[in-house]
Amino acid sequence: MAKKSKIAKNEQRKEIVARYAARRAELKELIRSPHTPDAEREAAWRELRRQPRDASATRVRNRDSVDGRPRGHLRAFGLSRVNVRSQAHAGFLPGVRKSSW
Repeated sequence: MAKKSKIAKNEQRKEIVARYAARRAELKELIRSPHTPDAEREAAWRELRRQPRDASATRVRNRDSVDGRPRGHLRAFGLSRVNVRSQAHAGFLPGVRKSSW
């Protein structure tokens, strides 16, 4: 089980990312576009740098939805490898079978 503070901080980051997502996309498009004048590109770059660090989507950590474990996260299930294994053995994940060869 992850610390409650780490889980809460990650949830705050998700909210901040959602709040700034549209503006970040606009600024990045201005910076990326070859038709943008240099002065406007420079202003967009400065505004992007002024935004909070947590506004970047790469700062959000994928965590297990059950216990908040940050490592071994499987996107298809939203769980860590530990919980996927235990829930699959218990039969809680439909369509998942234990493989043997």
